[in-house]
Formats: sequence, C-alpha cells, structure tokens
Amino acid sequence: MTSRNKFILYTVIGLLLLGNLILLMSANTKNENSISFQMINSVVKYKVYDFAGEPVPMEDPEVFERLDRELSSNVYWQGNTLQILKLSEKYFPIIEPILKENGIPDDFKYLAVAESGLRHVTSPSGAASTWQIMKSTGQSYGLLINEELDERYHIEKSTLVACKYLNEAYLKYGNWTLAAASYNMGMAGIQGKINEQLEDNYYNLWLNQETSRYVFRIIALKEVLQNPKAYGYIYHFGVDAYPPQNSELKTIPLPIYDLALWAKENNTNYKTIRNLNPWIRGNKITSLKATEIQISVPMK
Repeated sequence: MTSRNKFILYTVIGLLLLGNLILLMSANTKNENSISFQMINSVVKYKVYDFAGEPVPMEDPEVFERLDRELSSNVYWQGNTLQILKLSEKYFPIIEPILKENGIPDDFKYLAVAESGLRHVTSPSGAASTWQIMKSTGQSYGLLINEELDERYHIEKSTLVACKYLNEAYLKYGNWTLAAASYNMGMAGIQGKINEQLEDNYYNLWLNQETSRYVFRIIALKEVLQNPKAYGYIYHFGVDAYPPQNSELKTIPLPIYDLALWAKENNTNYKTIRNLNPWIRGNKITSLKATEIQISVPMK
C-alpha cells in the first residue's frame, strides 16, 4: 500500500472514530438532560413547598404547572443562577438580620433575588437597586434621593424600606403571600383584584402575567438556591462565593467637592469608595445640610 493510500485510509478511520465519539457525547448529554427534567418533575410533584411558612397548594394542577414552569426556567439558566449563588453569600448576611429585626420572614430575601438578582440594577420604569424601589416610594419612606446620593442603593437602608412596606402589606392582607404579590403589583392593585373577584387567596386570583408568576418565581429561586446540588449545580458554599471587601464606617466632614481627591488623600481610590458605597452617585457630596457623613472605607 502506497503512502498516499495509507494516509487516506487512516484519515477515513479517524473521521469515523470522531463521528462515533460525537454521537456518544450527544447521547450522553441528551440522557443527562432527560434525567434532570424527570428529577425536577418528581421533586415538584411530591415535595411540600411553602412561602414564609404558608403552604403552596400543590394539589391544584394549575399551581403545580406554574411552579414547575418557574423551576424549569431558573434551573436551566445556569450562568445567572451560579452568579446569584455567589452573590447570595455576599449579601444575605446583610439582609437576613434586618429582616429578622423587623419581623419579616427570612424567605423574603428571595424576593430581592427575584427583583434584581442581588444586583444594583435600574429597571426601565426607574425602580432601582437590590429591592427595585421607585423614587417616589423611596422618598415616602425617608430615603435620600438626589443627583449626588441615592439611598435606594444603600443595602441596609433599602432593606429597611422593604421591611416597612411588607409589614404594612401584611397588616392589610393578613398573609405573607399576598404581601409579596403586592410588592410587585402594589397594594392598591392587589386590593382591586380582591374586590373584583371576591377572592383573597393569591393562588386563586386571576392576575396579570408578571404578578401571577411573581410568587412562584420567588419560591422556585428559594428551592434552587437552598438545594443547588439537587438541581445539578456544583457549588461549594463558603468557597465559591464572591468575598465581601473588608471595610469599616468612617465619619467624614462635609461638603466634599472632589471625592476622587479625598480618596487619594486617604490612601484609597475613587473606584473603591464607589464600590463600597454604591449609593454615592458622583464625585461630590455637597447637597446635604449636615456637616458630616458616614461612608464605608477599606479596613486598614
């Protein structure tokens, strides 16, 4: 056999082997995905779910379908869910004690996840940061919001505002599930649907698509973030998380006309100060009548 014929023969054999390998990998991937879907369906069907201690009526086929939809959507959004897992270890230790101190069930930390993915984002409607608070709402609860400072981006203060709202909603409706739904639709909106439909159970109300999915999304996020391994995520709590930057509160005199210059004079930089204090929205703090302010600075 000539060298040319040998080359052709070996090339054909190599291509056949490569094709078989690709088919085998495809079959394995398909099988793994099939197992995952079966696992999710069995979990949804037979597990007891609750939100803030209030049971989810899984015996209702329509409720089952709605939760299954949200579980599937979040389980298979791998990159986003992994990042939320990492962020949760950074922000939950801040959020959890504030919820507890204000009598809000711990499950509401997953409402913040549903709202923003624990990121400092702004919606097209103008709702801002972790708890997605509108400007008018934030100001009505005492948050400072102007061109220089926006306390909706202050994790502790915005969490406290969320607690105040949720406590008011709970007093109005008498259950946490409707309180959560009202965070999305507004208390007036939910009350209007209750009056119109003569029904005060979230799971029995006909709502707009966003609000009808809202509580189910929170429950699905709670389920996945509490049990990532059960849904195929390889995640090591305490190891894979985004670590918080060590910082301390420092009282500094006002006004500050050049925050970047102040940072350099205090052995840090503008980027670090903005990252530690996302509620500071620019390079100066001149709008306050106060003579001093507390900001987070790198711990020495």
